Amino acid sequence: MRVGRLTAALTGANRAALDAAGIEYRTLHLHPNQHAGYFPGAAQVHLVVHIRTADGALLGAQAVGTEGVDKRIDVLATAIRAGLRVDDLIDLDLAYSPPYGQAKDPVNLAGMVGENVLTGTLRLWYPEDLDEARENALILDVRTPAEYATGFVPSSLNVPHTELRDRLDEVRAAAAGRAVRVMCQSGVRSAIAHRVLVQAGFDSASLSGGMLTLRAWLGARQNEVLERPGGLADA
Repeated sequence: MRVGRLTAALTGANRAALDAAGIEYRTLHLHPNQHAGYFPGAAQVHLVVHIRTADGALLGAQAVGTEGVDKRIDVLATAIRAGLRVDDLIDLDLAYSPPYGQAKDPVNLAGMVGENVLTGTLRLWYPEDLDEARENALILDVRTPAEYATGFVPSSLNVPHTELRDRLDEVRAAAAGRAVRVMCQSGVRSAIAHRVLVQAGFDSASLSGGMLTLRAWLGARQNEVLERPGGLADA
């Protein structure tokens, strides 16, 4: 369907249907560009993919964006009908040209993230876990200081992912034996940071979809929950 300049589309089951059916699943949140970022007009496709926990079977997907939404949902609908697993998406050789897609299409990226989750290479936490994470873990924000200043979770520690290896002692002191829950803008840098932390012996997990997903989940509450230097964050 079309809503103003946005297109929204879905295929398969959503979270409400999966919860009602008692199916164990994981949700992947991705925010890739619909075509190569260096080509003018690149815009994000906000993609949600649900996979069965046991074997990675594709259960459903939803997407919103200004361009390329129907293309990705068509591919995922075909994959679901064909009985593909999420890791099968990695090897789909989709049409590529900078004005139309990336060398790693959003569908391929969903496969890569899904495979990492299935193998345990990537461990995710979700916006609905925020209150528990704030109470029991250190929230580590690995965005740049400029990004962090646009809005952050109170009491989080800001260490850009490019500085993390050199500042692990600082993270360890701040965590004080607690788990570390990592976040960035869209989930890419926090996944990298998660691997660094795991290799250093931390109990770590990466926020699925990053701050983009967290803001969407909070909605109007983000003004109450997130902070900026000197006060609450604006929407």
